[in-house]
Amino acid sequence: MKSLWNDDEVEGFGDDPLQLRVYTSRLLGREPALVLHGGGNTSVKAEVKNIFGDIEEILYIKGSGGNLATIHASGFTPVRLDMLKRMTMLHRLSDAEMVRLQRSVMTDPNAPDPSIETLLHANIPYKYVDHAHADAVVTITNNKKGKSLIKEIYQDRVLIVPYIKPGFELAKKILEMTHKINWGNFEGLILLHHGLFTYANDARTSYEKMIHLVSLAEDYLQKQGAMDNVAKGKAKEDLLTLAMIRRQVSRAKGSAVVAKLDKRPEACGFANLPRVKSIAARGPITSDHLIRTGPFPVVLGKQVEKDITAYTLSYESYFNKHSDGEKACLNPAPRWGIWPQYGTIAFGKSVKETTIISDIVRHTLRAVQYGEAIGGWKFLSRKQMFDMEYWDLQQAKLRNDGLLPPLQGKIALVTGAASGIGLACAKMLHEQGAVVIGLDINPDINRMFNQEDLVGVTCDVTDDGAVKEAVEMTVRLFGGLDILIPNAGIFCADQKIEDLDEDTWNKSMEINLHSSQRLLTRCIPYLRQGIDAAVVFISSKNVPAPGPGAAAYSVAKAGQTQLARIAALELGCDGIRVNIVHPNAVYDTALWSAEVLESRACHYGCTVEEYKTRNCLKTEVSSKDVAALVCAMVGPAFAKTTGAQVPIDGGNERVI
Repeated sequence: MKSLWNDDEVEGFGDDPLQLRVYTSRLLGREPALVLHGGGNTSVKAEVKNIFGDIEEILYIKGSGGNLATIHASGFTPVRLDMLKRMTMLHRLSDAEMVRLQRSVMTDPNAPDPSIETLLHANIPYKYVDHAHADAVVTITNNKKGKSLIKEIYQDRVLIVPYIKPGFELAKKILEMTHKINWGNFEGLILLHHGLFTYANDARTSYEKMIHLVSLAEDYLQKQGAMDNVAKGKAKEDLLTLAMIRRQVSRAKGSAVVAKLDKRPEACGFANLPRVKSIAARGPITSDHLIRTGPFPVVLGKQVEKDITAYTLSYESYFNKHSDGEKACLNPAPRWGIWPQYGTIAFGKSVKETTIISDIVRHTLRAVQYGEAIGGWKFLSRKQMFDMEYWDLQQAKLRNDGLLPPLQGKIALVTGAASGIGLACAKMLHEQGAVVIGLDINPDINRMFNQEDLVGVTCDVTDDGAVKEAVEMTVRLFGGLDILIPNAGIFCADQKIEDLDEDTWNKSMEINLHSSQRLLTRCIPYLRQGIDAAVVFISSKNVPAPGPGAAAYSVAKAGQTQLARIAALELGCDGIRVNIVHPNAVYDTALWSAEVLESRACHYGCTVEEYKTRNCLKTEVSSKDVAALVCAMVGPAFAKTTGAQVPIDGGNERVI
């Protein structure tokens, strides 16, 4: 591991301790082998003049749950140092009291809660303190010979601290251990099964001590050949079973989850280890990861439903064995799984959550194998893991009192998503919590939808191979498919039947009808494994009320509607709902330019605004209005409706 300190980057910071603290904190956060997703914490002590002109010693400590990689000065909580030191001298202090007292001595009540380890930082007698859950260091401490290995690597250069749950008790223990020692004799503290602390009176030295001590651990693992011990394998692919796994986990959880499959050679190699079930159940790298991954994964075999049911029962047994009767059991569904021959899978309510879990799992797999190579991976006991997983101060990091969006965790595929109704549907589904894949022949779709949970794919829906590839990519990326919106279509130029050319007819049939059939055919196997699966066809008013000169369009849309009706009959027994919307006069689409609207209004002898509201309700229908109806139809309000045809046209006399 190399120092990332750059003199040019700190030029202009001067002696501002907080800015230097932010800088080196971000350096730590850039390195996943040091901290992952909110792990670790840093602090700096500074003298600050208060509103009365008095000088106070302030500890700026990373706020609880903050991310070192992206932290700003506002992410550090200012706390009165003298009061923190006095708190540590108390004989006893509960977690709730510690949190309350720490908040009471903050100088900015709007700052985030101080880190769990604030008291420890306060009592280290140096200006800068860095703490990381370094993979290499914690790997070595998570070992049957952990303490002796640390002594072998570091000699007398670090103080070794036994595992104690972070907070008041840990700070108290270290205060006792260091009562008669010279801190300067040590380069850092290694907390068994937890992490590494370094310190100095300048930011660079504290940071580079961290890099140096971690490098020594990495060098040791390298010399022992541990890093050459990582198994690798070539993964198979079974997308239908992946969708089935996601469905069973969603059922166990009681809500839809995203499933992120990791089929890298390292993930597949680990999944294929002969003793994988045993070593994976021994716990994560650090107790901080328990709130993300849980204490152990599900190991999947040929009977997926049975395996996941057995896992939930095992988790409930784990809870019952260690609970004091005062806490409620967390959701017993697995948060990650091992799938021999295929890799590992992370499960979460969003792509962001699965990415975090997947990243942690990736580091864990490597560390476990390093640990096995140097004597045997051994984390905390199940009881200690339980205490950390159910610790209120850890759970608070993930607590979210707000209601989840109605489509959270659902996976949706929308065609014709680059404009008009398709674009509005894709955006609104995403706003309501769904992961959305938008297909369009327009290559701009890749630029328009470029978020981790809003993905654009250039796709010609008349190309069956391209459609198949897009559907499989959706399942490969997110684990399944729940919502399908066949929207891609064209409106052909007005031609009476006697003047209708073959190309116009065929093009309309190909895009407006045949492509919907091919798309539905490709999606049905995955929709069968979906979570409350729903299909909504975007049809047209021209089905119930066709007009002259639109035979190619109207017949294709009528065929699409009939296809949807038959699909509702065929797929109902699989729990798949299929409904149809018939929009009309939706003028905020590419079809309706200002010139066309002006021409049509003139033809009817009215203004553009009057033309746009030529319906019973005298209202304008927008793409967003159609999208709102579509989102309702794929949601719980229409949970028991299938085969319905719903107009959205403001009330058309011919349809009524």
